Amino acid sequence: MMQIPVPAHIHYETLLRVLERQTAAAVIQVDHASLEELQELMRTLRKAFSQQKHLEERWERQGLHLDPRWSYEQP
Repeated sequence: MMQIPVPAHIHYETLLRVLERQTAAAVIQVDHASLEELQELMRTLRKAFSQQKHLEERWERQGLHLDPRWSYEQP
């Protein structure tokens, strides 16, 4: 049966954690003016993650199997 390759959820979680905990703290100190743009980036990532989960749920309801990818190099 065909498996649908999807990015592993940890990729979104890792990006968001770095942006929220480290990038945002640095930006507040050195470039406060770009904070809104950074927040928009985080919202976009959350939306993309949510959309991927929605698609995954749909595919699972259809009986399709998902293949979470930890690396782009996986076959």
